[in-house]
Amino acid sequence: MIPPRAAGTAGPVLTVVVVAYGMTRELPRTLASLSPRYQRDIATTEYEVIVVDNGSPDPLDRIIRDAEVDVRLIRLDPAPASPARAANVGVEAAAGSLVGVIMDGARMASPGLLNMARLGARLADRPVVTAPAYHLGPTTHMRAVEVGYDQAVEDALLEAVSWEDDGYRLLGCSTLAGSSHRGWFGAMSESSSLFMERDLWQELGGYFEAFDLPGGGLVNHDLYLRACEREDTTLVQLLAEGTFHQIHGGAATSRRFGWAEMAAQYEALRGRSFRELEVDPIHVGRIPGAALEMMDLSVRSALARRSG
Repeated sequence: MIPPRAAGTAGPVLTVVVVAYGMTRELPRTLASLSPRYQRDIATTEYEVIVVDNGSPDPLDRIIRDAEVDVRLIRLDPAPASPARAANVGVEAAAGSLVGVIMDGARMASPGLLNMARLGARLADRPVVTAPAYHLGPTTHMRAVEVGYDQAVEDALLEAVSWEDDGYRLLGCSTLAGSSHRGWFGAMSESSSLFMERDLWQELGGYFEAFDLPGGGLVNHDLYLRACEREDTTLVQLLAEGTFHQIHGGAATSRRFGWAEMAAQYEALRGRSFRELEVDPIHVGRIPGAALEMMDLSVRSALARRSG
């Protein structure tokens, strides 16, 4: 359990690690969503942001220099195709006692993600804290081409909703990601915003780097399952918070690699077929008005599963 920070204590309580490859369009928005101006109820001194550049063709120095938040940049060059090593390097460099990883630098954070992750970590002795994942737009990004959704449409959408004034508006123009398709009250198959204490990261050995497909394959799923299935951990799932994926042609969302190939690698490495998590989490969060429709959808989905 992460205790409240004592007055006068030096250093951040929380470290956020963001892994990026390229993403010159998307990463500035992601970093803006992690800035003190955007994140609510958490002071600048209480968290740090580390960006690990996983061998981008053009280094990300300019984007980091222009960001609205202080960022420590670590660059891997050469870097493997999978982001697993980059994420592990970022976790090892973290100064916070609570460490969160956003594996994809195209994922914008909700305004209360950091504060609620910090609060959620105080609810259990060995917390695993996460929040649902969303894709911006009317459908998941695996199907974006089918509905004519592309970066230009997304740019117009983000400008229209004035997300920087109230990031919860993104809930009204997003779709639950496949990993979170059951809604707020159903089991997630992976975490796109995973927060754990530093020693738990170490005990788990971080991300298993043998997941070497571009994008990592099921490396996120693997770590999340291992963390949540331990007898000494408690899953804490945040309500109304999450990450919002910008379309950018990622390995999984662009269908360069399908589920069958990723699942086959998982089975080869773990000696069993992948199975989705079945754990009852603690739920915690504030519910702003902009989140009520998503909450209603999640409740109806949970009731349908119960009756069905």
